[in-house]
Amino acid sequence: MHQLTEREIRSSFVNCSRGEAERANLPDGLETLPWESLDFLGWVDPKSPQLAYVVVARDDGVLGIRLRRNASGSGRARMCSLCCTVHPANGVSLMVANRAGRAGRDGNTVGVDVCSDLRCSGYARGWAPTPVVSLLEETTTPEQRVDRLLVNLETFLRRVQR
Repeated sequence: MHQLTEREIRSSFVNCSRGEAERANLPDGLETLPWESLDFLGWVDPKSPQLAYVVVARDDGVLGIRLRRNASGSGRARMCSLCCTVHPANGVSLMVANRAGRAGRDGNTVGVDVCSDLRCSGYARGWAPTPVVSLLEETTTPEQRVDRLLVNLETFLRRVQR
């Protein structure tokens, strides 16, 4: 992923108002993030932890979505729907995005179970330590895991844009 500016990020959101995008608290140190190791920029709002954001640089431009985060978990291990990493208890959160456009303004939403810390790129690429929940080991290569992450992310983004 290439480095994004604050303006690019704020103007990319398709499922919230301009005011909500302007009020979003961006992650600290944008210019020092390991952009080349990210498949998407994802963060939990540090001042409003019930909000999270995902921004993706695609061939047709930058796309961002705002998510509402349900931080309470079931207490059981769950798997992220994007990177397929299994986490204990609260390591995965249900995140809900309003659909883009009129559908979202009418209250239609799309939900997905995602790593609570949104470090899916790190888990897929192997630079973030994966939680030990099971004795089973992933048998795919990092490249295959990244490909799977990108397909799952694109599927979710298309559902939000519908």
